[in-house]
Amino acid sequence: MPAEVLQQARAEMLDWHGSGMSVMEMSHRGKEFMAIAAKVEADLRELAGIPDNYKVLFLSGGASSQFAMVPMNLLRGKKSADYVNTGEWSKKAIKEAQKYCAVNVAASSADANFSYAPAQDKWTLDPAAAYVHYTPNETIGGVEFNWVPDLNGAVPLVADMSSSILSRPLDVARFGLIYAGAQKNMGPAGLTIVIVREDLLGATVPGTPTMFDYKIHADNDSMYNTPPTYAMYIMGLVLEWLQRNGGLAAMEQVNIAKAKLLYDLLDATDFYHCPVARSDRSRMNVPFTLKDAALDGAFLQQAQAHGLIQLKGHRSVGGMRASIYNAMPLEGVAVLVEFMREFASSHA
Repeated sequence: MPAEVLQQARAEMLDWHGSGMSVMEMSHRGKEFMAIAAKVEADLRELAGIPDNYKVLFLSGGASSQFAMVPMNLLRGKKSADYVNTGEWSKKAIKEAQKYCAVNVAASSADANFSYAPAQDKWTLDPAAAYVHYTPNETIGGVEFNWVPDLNGAVPLVADMSSSILSRPLDVARFGLIYAGAQKNMGPAGLTIVIVREDLLGATVPGTPTMFDYKIHADNDSMYNTPPTYAMYIMGLVLEWLQRNGGLAAMEQVNIAKAKLLYDLLDATDFYHCPVARSDRSRMNVPFTLKDAALDGAFLQQAQAHGLIQLKGHRSVGGMRASIYNAMPLEGVAVLVEFMREFASSHA
C-alpha cells in the first residue's frame, strides 16, 4: 500500500466525509457507499482506458475462483480452450479448467524451468478453442510477457493480471476478459476485479452456480451480494494516488527504473544470479539466488536488520525474491541494492 493511502484511510477510519460512519459500517446499498463504488469504477475506467462495451465487476474469491469462472462463462458451447503454461499460476489455472473442458497447452516454458515467456510464433493453437488464456506475470518465477499476444480477434484473449495490472498502460480492447486479485497493485486482499467484454456474458455451462455467473454480477452492478466494500474503498484511494502521480504511463517509468536498478546489480556480479531470460524479466517480481546457498540464512537475517523483509523465495523455487509492486518507491529498491552490494562485498 502507498503510505499516502494508509494515512488517508486512517484519517477517515471513524468518519467518512462527515457521514458519521466508517466505510466498514455502511450499507452496500446506501447512498454513501454507492457513491464510493461509482467513483471507483469511473476512476478505474479512466486510468485503464476501459471501453464502454466492457463490464467491470467487483467480486470476491480471488484469482483462484476465476480459474473456474473463466471456463464456466467463456466456453459458450465449445469443448476446449488454449492455455499458455509459464509457471505456478498458469499450472493452477490449467488444472482447474480441465474440470470443464479439454485444455490444449498451446505453449510451455517447462523445458527451461519456467524461465522465459514462449514467443507467439511457437504457440500451437487449437482452432476449435473457445479462448486463449495466459498469465502476463508469474510472481513465483519472475517471468513477465512484455508484449500482448495478437490473436487477430479470432477468439477472446484472457489474462490473469493479478500481479501486473495497473503497472503499465493497458489496451483493454485487445482482451476478451481480464481478471486480477487486487492485493498486488490495487488494494487489499479480498477483492477481485473482472473486466469482461459484454458479448461474452451469458451462456454459462450447465450447473454453473449463480455466484459464478458473470452476467448475474453485471446485471446487478456487482451488488447481487454484498461486495468487499472496504477493499473497494481502499482501491479507490489507490486509484486516486495513481491519478495524482501521473497515471499508468508515469507508473510504468517508475517501475522500469526500479527493475533496472535491481537487475543491473544482479548482472554486475557473479555473487548473485537471476535465472530468468533477460527479455522476459518481470518488473514486479525479481527472483535471484546467492552464489553460495549456505549464505541464504545470513542474507535474510541481515536484510531484516536493515528493514528489508519478505525476501525469501517461494518454497517451490528457493533462493530470494524481491517483489517491487507499484507502492514500493524507488528509494526502497535503492536501499535493497545497497544492502546487497555490501553483503556481497563482505562475503566475497
